[in-house]
Amino acid sequence: MVNVEPPERPLSAGHLIVAQLEREGVRRIYGVPGESFLDVLDGLHDSPMSTVVTRHEGGAGFMALAEGRLTGRPGVAIVTRGPGAANAFIAVHTAYQDATPMVLFVGLIPVPDRGREAFQEFDLSGWFGSTAKKVVMLDDPTAAARVVSEAVHAARSGRPGPVVIGLPEDILTRPAAPSRTVQPLAVARPRAAEAELKELVGRFERARRPLVVVGGEGWTTQSGRELIRWATERSVPVLADFRAYDAVPHDLDGSGAYAGSLGYGRSDHAAQLLDDADLTVFLGAPRGDVLSDGYTRGLDSETVLVLPGDAPGHCGRIDQFITAHAPSFVLDLVTAPAALRADVAWFRAARAAHARFRTPAPATDSVADDAFVDLTAVMGVLRQELAPDAVITYGAGNHALWPARYLPHQAPASLIAPRNGAMGMGIPAAVAASLAFPGREVVSVAGDGCFLMNGQELATAVGHGAVFVALVVDNGCYATIREHQEDAYPDRPSGTQLTNPDFAAWARSYGAYGETVAATRDFRDAFRRARASGLPAVLHLIQDPAVRAPATVG
Repeated sequence: MVNVEPPERPLSAGHLIVAQLEREGVRRIYGVPGESFLDVLDGLHDSPMSTVVTRHEGGAGFMALAEGRLTGRPGVAIVTRGPGAANAFIAVHTAYQDATPMVLFVGLIPVPDRGREAFQEFDLSGWFGSTAKKVVMLDDPTAAARVVSEAVHAARSGRPGPVVIGLPEDILTRPAAPSRTVQPLAVARPRAAEAELKELVGRFERARRPLVVVGGEGWTTQSGRELIRWATERSVPVLADFRAYDAVPHDLDGSGAYAGSLGYGRSDHAAQLLDDADLTVFLGAPRGDVLSDGYTRGLDSETVLVLPGDAPGHCGRIDQFITAHAPSFVLDLVTAPAALRADVAWFRAARAAHARFRTPAPATDSVADDAFVDLTAVMGVLRQELAPDAVITYGAGNHALWPARYLPHQAPASLIAPRNGAMGMGIPAAVAASLAFPGREVVSVAGDGCFLMNGQELATAVGHGAVFVALVVDNGCYATIREHQEDAYPDRPSGTQLTNPDFAAWARSYGAYGETVAATRDFRDAFRRARASGLPAVLHLIQDPAVRAPATVG
């Protein structure tokens, strides 16, 4: 009698989703469990991928977004229907406006229950259709691998962004025959044609005040260094788009071409450079709202866009549009012969102005008396203490003005901050950064309002071994809105006050390190203790409630 092996049982659609994510190179999936995708959770039980269980779907989404920005591979999150999807919406909106690759799986009601106001039912496309790059419903279990692969490809291709996949719970448990994964799709990195490059070089050679603005995702150590070397040798200032400061390496001695950033918190000299340039080349980012001070600056200069796809939000002139992956394009540009005649005095003035802007102002009286912690002095300490490739994270709020102004970036993928201004991103981003790069130092600068929007993810950090130092700046109010009130409605604060806990004690209750710092002189030692703890750490910094931004250097 011949023994015949029984035919292999087909994988369920849920298990095939997991297998395809593994083949796509996904290392972690972030989420809050839901009964609508139990079969995916079962597939993850035996997967080499890590399942990072978060405390809120918004935190899961922000962690996925952070991983996408750090690695270039779409970060993956999974949430349940209705309330879970609503909580994750903030991360999808952020990924869409920030052009960051991300995939969000949403468990859904069974197919036969659609349109009957079933428990937690909602319209997936209706909710996400206007703020995701693509929305897909998995209605065929045999298509599970293909749908996942196409989603990952779409999230990474052209202008990156979020893709949302709906998973009806009854579809997930059905057999997916054949139960095979598919070959991941290659992502095209378009290169400029020789004629396009020649035309751009000609524009540079005719310009007297050329300017380069960098932004977007995917910058590498080589592309950033090569661009700064090329620009420095040719007297071309380089600015960064809002919260894209890590695209190129900075220098603290004023010897390079980096001249600052645009957008909120920018210096006056950076905005003036945008106005005065007679040629502006945007590498990886269009001239959008925030970059141009609300569509008002630099609109009429000769303009070249180098982008991997479309340019939504661009305003003003376009004289040449080159479809190319900007970091790769840089390597072509720097090898092209060019005889530039840029205004050296203009270039040197730009560098000098930026050096003044990032030089800390003298301490205030309250700092001298050690009545509060001065954030400018804190940034000075961090500049001395942090490793060159340290990852900095923060959300939205006035607290972000200090790290954006004073902390240099020497390596790509060293900044995670929301370009759409979403609060609550800093702590989830720090968790993801530590898990993605366990050997790198991670510091999160958080306002008291921003921190408590997702501060509970400190529990996720403790549970999964993430290590970072979070600086919680406590001034007892939503400072950004209070500042606007003080301008528009003097002496009438309304709806912006905060009642805060003892953040250090709160952190210790999670099993993290916690310490309160009430005087500037105590910060350095406290930071070293937090870093040496080997735990996720919170330093509760008491800030003068009257301080809204770094002091201006004369």
